[in-house]
Amino acid sequence: MRTPLPARNGLITPFVLITAATLLLTACGTGPDGTADAAGAAGASDAVPTTDVVSGIHKDKAAAALLPKGVKSLTVAISVGGTPPGTTYLSDGKTLTGQDVDFADAVAKVLGIRLRTEQAGFEAILPALDSGKYDFGASNFGVTDERRRTIDFVTYINDGQGFATRKDSKLSKVTDLKQLCGLNVATGAGTTFEATLEENKKTCTAAGKKPYEVQTYGEQGALWSSLQQGRSDVVMSTINGLRYAVAHQQGLKFLNEYHRLDVGFAFKKGSRLAPAFQAAVNELIGDGTYQKILKKWGTTGSAIEASQISPPELGD
Repeated sequence: MRTPLPARNGLITPFVLITAATLLLTACGTGPDGTADAAGAAGASDAVPTTDVVSGIHKDKAAAALLPKGVKSLTVAISVGGTPPGTTYLSDGKTLTGQDVDFADAVAKVLGIRLRTEQAGFEAILPALDSGKYDFGASNFGVTDERRRTIDFVTYINDGQGFATRKDSKLSKVTDLKQLCGLNVATGAGTTFEATLEENKKTCTAAGKKPYEVQTYGEQGALWSSLQQGRSDVVMSTINGLRYAVAHQQGLKFLNEYHRLDVGFAFKKGSRLAPAFQAAVNELIGDGTYQKILKKWGTTGSAIEASQISPPELGD
């Protein structure tokens, strides 16, 4: 069962309206962290797919049997504020939609449980899992070795880190972060992108160059406004999210993939829910529902062959 959520305005895709939409949404105090997506906030456009790929899913007794005894409902935390395929809103301004939402709902169907969805700031979800505030998180969480120390993951797609910029930029591909030295780099607050950028700023000073500046945003509309208006030079974000944004905003270009990451549902360390969720994802892969979800969101390139529990970070 979904909890009522505050109203949102319709989807605003032309960039000329992004700044105004961002101000309006922020002023209205949308969500507990005051964030919303100006470029794709409410999904009143056909740019946000509405195909139902979940309602026909049936409970799988073998997967459900792996749940801890007595579990009939769970609370999932989802961060709202991304453009599709990330989580946004339908035209009613309160119904969540997005790839993570579909996967969470699909797994719940397989396991025969109800979901209570709570909106939370992206950076607040992982720390809250250990306290039991949420049973799991579903917000395109990349599986990193650093996160695996305190969080368990059940993978369901492969996404990762990439870059985008304005079409008039001289950048054509970022293969080394030293290429960003002296630039302003916009990214999401509390993300693997922020961590990667902060960790590697020293490469610029070591090379005798001016470090790049990391500009963090809790809301995607503000991030893209910063790039379009020249306050930022380049954006680092999810590969799928960047491709979507570039396809729906004028004057932008996708540069390249930088580092692939598995993406998974997040649980507190040692959670007994993980095996059931892994079985549910594998059931979705086996019965074809998995591919339907990916096709709906245009992310078939992010398919995995089988779900894993807290695998090592890719590239290690």
